[in-house]
Amino acid sequence: MRNFENWETQDLEMAFGIQKVRNMPLLNDWLSATEAFNEFDTKRIERLREQILEFADYWNEDELKMQCISVILDIVDYKSNDYAIFSQRPLSATINGIEIGGRVDFMLAKGKQKPVKPYFFIHEYKQETKKGSSDPKGQLLAELLTAQAKNDKAMPLYGCYVLGRSWFFLVLNGSEYAVSNALNASDSDIYQIIAILRKIKDYIAVFLKM
Repeated sequence: MRNFENWETQDLEMAFGIQKVRNMPLLNDWLSATEAFNEFDTKRIERLREQILEFADYWNEDELKMQCISVILDIVDYKSNDYAIFSQRPLSATINGIEIGGRVDFMLAKGKQKPVKPYFFIHEYKQETKKGSSDPKGQLLAELLTAQAKNDKAMPLYGCYVLGRSWFFLVLNGSEYAVSNALNASDSDIYQIIAILRKIKDYIAVFLKM
């Protein structure tokens, strides 16, 4: 089995026939999310934004998860009776005769004891990709392709990867995918990041009716 960590974007495009598109309405709709924040949330977001501005350059991966991503996810609030949060859970599938799998940093999926039908993924790294380092976009795409193979109905898959203060959002629909520009969590983009993450709840509600 080839692990998620060992996939690069170009390898996935060649092995599974996926291609990047510049304009995807599904991604455009997701990125256009808006949200009205109450005073309590605004205070929490501003406190977090200041922490990110000061410490993002120094956090290791665990510190990024604990002090940034987990706080953002708590503000987003993914609690639901219809799906659950899973972290460091195994996921695998055989696609075009190739076995692919590994452990997923974060996913929203139907199920309680184990993920049954994945909907949304977060893949995080502690710093911008440098020469010789792995490809976080490729790893996220590998996870989404695996989820696509596991799901029993054709539907778009949503995910994001985090490089320090930078958040990138990605949609895989069939054999096409699109990626956003970076949103900076240390400035006003943090409000848009949270709005985008909250919109996933609306998409999952639609998927549950399929």
